[in-house]
Amino acid sequence: MNDPFDLKPHIGTVQDYPIDGITFRDITTLLETPSAFVRACDEMAKLCAKFNPTAIASIESRGFVFAGPLARDLALPLVLARKPGKLPNPAFSREFDLEYGSTALEIQKNTALTDQDTVIIIDDLIATGGTAIACAELLNEHFAVAKQNILILALIDLPALGGSQLIRELGFEAASLVSYD
Repeated sequence: MNDPFDLKPHIGTVQDYPIDGITFRDITTLLETPSAFVRACDEMAKLCAKFNPTAIASIESRGFVFAGPLARDLALPLVLARKPGKLPNPAFSREFDLEYGSTALEIQKNTALTDQDTVIIIDDLIATGGTAIACAELLNEHFAVAKQNILILALIDLPALGGSQLIRELGFEAASLVSYD
């Protein structure tokens, strides 16, 4: 089922945003509905717990909305993956393409992760997978977190865009609460 937690009624659809031809899934209404937001966070926490993580990593900016409560509820450290120039310390960087452009992500070099960690990357949505893969590759290449110890968890998956499949083909795990075919 593509909406087992009854969250789709709280996710909006905006056509031609941020550019023509893109169907944007807007989580604003979900965030404005406490019962839906709590349900989403609770279900994400259940998926996280099954993976036995030692840390949560989050992708700027909508991923932060879910990662903060999850890190708190699971009593785990929270690692931020941010846009270039937003972190105060030297950072590792990874450029990647988006569905509608390109950008980069950075994680601070002083982040305390090792090859012994199991990390869940939190974001709001998996589309082409570029953002999540960039974050996972930063963790794998610069902090030695094994690919099989990285789970990319999003509220929404857009499987038709191939991101989840590509994530799995590259050796990482992927999961979501809602999917739009």
